[in-house]
Amino acid sequence: MTAVETKNTESIQYPRRTIERAERAMRCSPFQLQLFAAMRSQSVVLNTIAGESGIKREYTHSPLSELAAENALLWLIQVGLLRREVDGQGITDGFRLTPLGRQLVEKWQSFGGKLPAPTFGDRLYNAMSRWFRLF
Repeated sequence: MTAVETKNTESIQYPRRTIERAERAMRCSPFQLQLFAAMRSQSVVLNTIAGESGIKREYTHSPLSELAAENALLWLIQVGLLRREVDGQGITDGFRLTPLGRQLVEKWQSFGGKLPAPTFGDRLYNAMSRWFRLF
């Protein structure tokens, strides 16, 4: 297991396979590291990620529809990288990083500030994981 340090100096233990799956999902996502870095300090709402807004903020490489962006974000929630923001009224359209997501963002920011490109095997494995999750 790998420990993750939090601001409260507590460590959270994650199995190696969990970290590998999360890294693969993040690399295969349509998002850039800039989006995840923004989510470290604040909630990011869906309409700033989708469409031309996402490109202007360097959150995505190409414009995504709201549906495509939300589906990709929901997969990252299932993997454990993100969580939905909640207010007094219930779930909002904002997203934030989990402690696991923070660990990966810090790792990749220290390695040059870009997400590593996924391999063909990464994309295939990630797609199969998403597909089998549906059943």
